[in-house]
Amino acid sequence: MALTLLRTFSHFFTIVASLSTLHLLPSSSFNPRNISFASYTFYSDWSHALATWYGPAQGDGSEGGACGYGSSVGEPPFSSMISAGSPLLYDSGKGCGSCYEVKCTGNNGCSGNPVRVVITDACPGCDSDAEYHFDLSGSAFGAMAVSGQDEKLRNAGKINIQYRRVECSYPGVSIAFRVDSGSNDEYFAILIEYEGGDGDLGKVELKEEDSGAWYTMERSWGAVWKLDKGSPLNAPFSIRLTTLKSHSTIVANNVIPKGWTLAHTYRSIVNF
Repeated sequence: MALTLLRTFSHFFTIVASLSTLHLLPSSSFNPRNISFASYTFYSDWSHALATWYGPAQGDGSEGGACGYGSSVGEPPFSSMISAGSPLLYDSGKGCGSCYEVKCTGNNGCSGNPVRVVITDACPGCDSDAEYHFDLSGSAFGAMAVSGQDEKLRNAGKINIQYRRVECSYPGVSIAFRVDSGSNDEYFAILIEYEGGDGDLGKVELKEEDSGAWYTMERSWGAVWKLDKGSPLNAPFSIRLTTLKSHSTIVANNVIPKGWTLAHTYRSIVNF
């Protein structure tokens, strides 16, 4: 298994801020009226793609990646079951957090059983051999194998697979917001992770304390969203999320408290 320079470059991204202990905020209130769902069909038909793997054989690919999840990729609920995606899968960051099932049958080491993975990284150049190319972590690649044959399957290096888009499901896990280390009183950026349902996000909005106005945040890179207001922002902040595919909407009320801290992760009590 050999990586091209382009693929290696895509895996160097890291989050400077470290993941701190999660803070559960009692001020984050749940209101069913804040959630709306639109119809969207997951579990599409199986399609063909290529798969390779990167990082340690039993590892999580490379911590960080072009989505910015950092060490979270090796921890529950991602649990190393992740993949870098070719440009059509990563989609300039829009694909971050989206979930797929992958399976292989063309190698006698393949079990044929589907494995669910999350897009957490980019793999530019991977589309040189197939438009849809999953560069899986060593753990995810080996999980497609017959029991005890994971090393044999990894030795194949590159294999044909089938894939399909599926819903993300993180039972008991709520959406988390990690404050970017570059944030200040007028500029606020957050990494968003563990979204269920679509998994990906098409729109993120922020509302200040005692305000009826929602400010639209911009995608900074990967799963990081930013708001550069140009004047002081008044916490606590509520965050409204709209998914990319089904346009479902959910609100995490007052999820970012007064006195928020750089590089800390604040967990809501909601999820799709």
